[in-house]
Amino acid sequence: MHLTTQYRTVRERSMQICRPLKTEDYVVQPVVDVSPPKWHLGHTTWFFETFLLKPNVKGYTEFDPDYNFVFNSYYETVGARVVRTDRGNLSRPGVEDVMRYRDHVDTAMEAFLEQGLPEPLHDLFILGLNHEEQHQELLCTDIKYILGHNPLLPGYGHAPYAPAPEAAPTLTSIHMPEGVYEIGFAGNGFCFDNELNRHKVYLQEYYINTTLVSNAEYLAFMEAGGYTDFRYWHAEGWDWVKTHHVRSPLYWHQVDGQWMHYSWHGLEPLPPDQPVCHVSYYEAYAFAAWKGMRLPTEAEWEAAAPQLQWGRRWEWTESAYLPYPGFTKAPGAIGEYNGKFMVNQMVLRGASEVTPPGHSRITYRNFFQTPLRWQFTGIRLAK
Repeated sequence: MHLTTQYRTVRERSMQICRPLKTEDYVVQPVVDVSPPKWHLGHTTWFFETFLLKPNVKGYTEFDPDYNFVFNSYYETVGARVVRTDRGNLSRPGVEDVMRYRDHVDTAMEAFLEQGLPEPLHDLFILGLNHEEQHQELLCTDIKYILGHNPLLPGYGHAPYAPAPEAAPTLTSIHMPEGVYEIGFAGNGFCFDNELNRHKVYLQEYYINTTLVSNAEYLAFMEAGGYTDFRYWHAEGWDWVKTHHVRSPLYWHQVDGQWMHYSWHGLEPLPPDQPVCHVSYYEAYAFAAWKGMRLPTEAEWEAAAPQLQWGRRWEWTESAYLPYPGFTKAPGAIGEYNGKFMVNQMVLRGASEVTPPGHSRITYRNFFQTPLRWQFTGIRLAK
């Protein structure tokens, strides 16, 4: 695919995700982890302007010098930025200004690409596309949180992407013999730096389930007193349950004795056979303990993934987010992309129903903090 076509396809998908929104939806930030949709649209545009246009296009006119402060996310190398908790206070620039910013940068980027992108910039350009695709998934998760915490519980209207049909698995679990396996990215094509380098790991014999834990299975855990029995929880998780009075996954509501959940269509009866979603690492661990099982490590997950159905939920693993052997950070701002977050996070593997098409692979390493639930997280068990 021509680079200009790739660029237009990715940029248009961000706009498609936002089309069902009202103007007011673009500026809401209910909690620190959720960014306003307007900010995502501006930040992904800032990436192309900052790293590709300004350093490489002679005579490029910056749209607004203040936007580096507004739309920089965490890049210390690039300068000061708005504190993350204050993104919801950005009533200005307005939504229409952000749209003009996108048009301004898109026009310049397409002209730059049509001239022929210099080979040394190719990898940076592809990183920019994948960066925007990451934010498309965050757009979906943040929009669901914004609408799902509106007192009226309004529906988004439709699922952002049509789910691919799945064949029923022939086995309930897969036996993986002990031995040496290789994990990590290898070959041509794009990957993030945290997927490198490919290396060998020794794994003990294990079994891993072919399906994810369902809503009905998780409801059984709740009805058995799972949220009131400390034996299943880490101490930190038990403190979290008590402090925040957690009794169910995010977006679950009991109405007149019936369990409902907030979906893209609004409040609906809980579908028992669907994979449980929006659970924290604490909850995933506790459920596994209740079942007398455990979460797989990320190496176990990757070794078994070719035999699994995956992609409907990001799956919690029992692995801390740490660098692979030989990992090195790139120089400059791009080196801040992953390496500095390798502390106090757990690895998620797979993909979800809101992962953009073509943006998932077996070696992809997502990562989040243990109490977070706004991502489309689910549970796969191992033993």
